[in-house]
Amino acid sequence: MDNSPVTPYEYFFLPHCNEAGKTIIIRKGVLTMNKKLLASLVATMAVGATAFAANPFVDVPADSWAYNSVVELANSGIIQGVDGVHFQGDRNITRYEAAEIVAKAMAHEDRANAEQRALINKLADEFSDELNNLGVRVSNLEERVGNVKLTGDARLRYMNQNDTSNKNDGSWQFRTRLRANARINDRATAVLGVNFNTNFANSDAASDSDKDKFFVDRAYVDYKLGGDKNWDVMVGRYDYELGNASGIQFGDNFDGAQLKYANDKFAATAGYGKFKEGNLNNVKTGYGELEGFFGGGSAAGSALGAYYNSFHTAPADRPDDLWGAYASINFGKKWNVFGEYEKVNNMGSTSDADVFLAKLQYGKAKFTQPKSWDLWVDYLNAEKNGIYGSTGNWRTDKLLGQTHGIETWGVGADYTFAKNAQFQVFQSFSSKAKDDTKDPEELTRAQFVFVF
Repeated sequence: MDNSPVTPYEYFFLPHCNEAGKTIIIRKGVLTMNKKLLASLVATMAVGATAFAANPFVDVPADSWAYNSVVELANSGIIQGVDGVHFQGDRNITRYEAAEIVAKAMAHEDRANAEQRALINKLADEFSDELNNLGVRVSNLEERVGNVKLTGDARLRYMNQNDTSNKNDGSWQFRTRLRANARINDRATAVLGVNFNTNFANSDAASDSDKDKFFVDRAYVDYKLGGDKNWDVMVGRYDYELGNASGIQFGDNFDGAQLKYANDKFAATAGYGKFKEGNLNNVKTGYGELEGFFGGGSAAGSALGAYYNSFHTAPADRPDDLWGAYASINFGKKWNVFGEYEKVNNMGSTSDADVFLAKLQYGKAKFTQPKSWDLWVDYLNAEKNGIYGSTGNWRTDKLLGQTHGIETWGVGADYTFAKNAQFQVFQSFSSKAKDDTKDPEELTRAQFVFVF
């Protein structure tokens, strides 16, 4: 961020009125922030409509890059100066004063168009901490019509398993994902996401490598139904976890349509579509799931669930159907125990299979809370032909034992070393193949993950 002093014409001042309607003057202070952001702040102060003469903001030169925007908003009745004419060019302001101005803008953003509202929302994100301290809620920014919000994550991963390609330079991988979330109206949201990942073992030129993978991994519309908005319809390409609890079978791209009812205590989901990754690519499935939440509700409480998948147009070596159940129980203030069982009914001569996953965790690392952390241990027991697809589990295919079955343990930790930045480590041990196949090499995995 550029924290160099802003030029005088970029300074501004705003009077406030108390509840009695008397004008009060903001104290002097210093604001250190990005010049561009400050100019945007000038262009989005919302305090009411006022008639203006030509060249109204004499402290903002007519050749300033911000001038046209300021005049446009002034003519629209979105902003005004200290006395209806001037900005104060002889003083600085604090971040809290800037937050007060943003709060004014938020209170009057019904006067702004979509572009102006987007600027206000951007400023509200910048000053979210100060606004929260002032008692102004900004948690519902994503609910504002006309707002397009960009989110994403970046991951640098080291993964080593000696008997696979995950060794030497192939151990290092990088992935970044971007999400554009567009609020269409108070019920509908459109999401477009792209994914780019590469392996450092790729020796081709960065500009022409066909080994790098760049693709659209999200493209869907989400619509809230009903007066209480508990009903939700999602259509397009979205992230589907087969068995919503852990995604051990599949946790990746899926083209389909889904109907869901959810409140704080109960959720029911039904959908149909086609897998777009892994060994289940282009296999179609209909699915349903029932879940119950207790001990704190759906956001942070314990949960029980059961689900079913019926697969269609599947080759003979693919599953016919699958059912499963899970339990996630919180106890004490920091402990969680998780268990999931699945029964995979395969087609043709392929035998049916059982899959069991269990996990014990202490603590909870949160991206929004620096210095938060957790420790966990898990156990996986999967019979031959028990796992398909592009798993949401941290293990490689070798450790998932699709063709031979597997029994394996894992241990890991997560630590949030800065806001929106986390370090994660995973290690398998006591891994054994369930037939005559050689036992797989143990997997070491460590990664930095950044969200934005």
